Amino acid sequence: MPHVMNTYGRLPIALSHGRGCRVWDTEGRRYLDGLGGIAVNTLGHAHPKLLAELTDQMGKLIHCSNYYENPLQEALGAKLAELSGLSAAFFCSTGLEANEAALKIARKFGHDQGIERPEVIVFEKAFHGRSIATLSATGNPKVQEGFGPLVEGFIRVPFNDIAALRAHSANRNITAVFLETIQGEGGINPARWDYLREVRALCDANGWLLMLDEVQCGIGRTGKWFAHQWAGIVPDVMPLAKGLGSGVPIGAVVVGPKALNVFGPGNHGTTFGGNPLSMRAGIATLKIMEEDGVMANAAAVGAHLKAALQRELSGLPGVKEVRGEGLMLGIELTRPCGVILTRAMEAGLLLSVTADTVVRLVPPLILTQDEADEIVSLLVPVIKTFLAEQSA
Repeated sequence: MPHVMNTYGRLPIALSHGRGCRVWDTEGRRYLDGLGGIAVNTLGHAHPKLLAELTDQMGKLIHCSNYYENPLQEALGAKLAELSGLSAAFFCSTGLEANEAALKIARKFGHDQGIERPEVIVFEKAFHGRSIATLSATGNPKVQEGFGPLVEGFIRVPFNDIAALRAHSANRNITAVFLETIQGEGGINPARWDYLREVRALCDANGWLLMLDEVQCGIGRTGKWFAHQWAGIVPDVMPLAKGLGSGVPIGAVVVGPKALNVFGPGNHGTTFGGNPLSMRAGIATLKIMEEDGVMANAAAVGAHLKAALQRELSGLPGVKEVRGEGLMLGIELTRPCGVILTRAMEAGLLLSVTADTVVRLVPPLILTQDEADEIVSLLVPVIKTFLAEQSA
């Protein structure tokens, strides 16, 4: 595509349409979607209930300025507050923007307390986006390369290591701890639930904001509305995006009492964020998930898929681990496996490879058990063939 900037390593297919967990390319070939638009297509493709809601809204109002009140914003904000135990939301269009808003909250939270140079603790292998600020918070030198100087004010520590975090307790410039509940791009690395409880307690003891990036792992993907709920904690700031609109661009940063009044008029804003179409998509997504038991399905089918993959792959030379929660699963191999992306596609399965060595599965949350079995039947031979070639 000569008139599109060369920013993606694309596969040689173009998708035409989809139904449920299936998509077709422009040549008529059919694929099982194990990627879900990278954890975006919560309700799969062309879900009839979602289609009806969006069609109705498009006939009324797609966009209006944030100069005016928007009742759909209040409705979605109220629902997110109910589900999370938090207080209010700021709506934007992407996860990157939600994470930017969180970082601005952390800085202003510090300035409001008289901290001249606020600092935020971030983590190794983290990924929070590709803007200059979120890139600086990200823990991947490869995606940072060529974009220095990075933004200052970040302290990086190892993941799941409470002693490393506690070592910074005396630093009076720290205002927040910012982490993904389950690292996505970093290789499907879950925070341990006991570790999250310890981080929550440490933030409380030191007066820090706990900011949990649920952009990829939130909205029912793990079998709870938000992945941190497995640990029984509540954050102060929670960026969301991806699955919240089932494909319609939407982001949100949801805040609790400690961060509720950090922003005032003029401190932050957006042109497209919170427009009526995206709000209707978010409201409809959550409503359909509740009506159709989508979250329980993600938990049950995800557990079935994980067990099947572990049964077929665990113990094989070259397979390090099958891990994850719900329908956010990673298969870590002992060597770079980018070629599996193409080979799986040729076998009829869409997925991704992240962190060089991790096969990532984040399919629509409506995936059936039969479709999960089909993923196993398509993927396991691809992985076994790859590993056999590498060891020959």
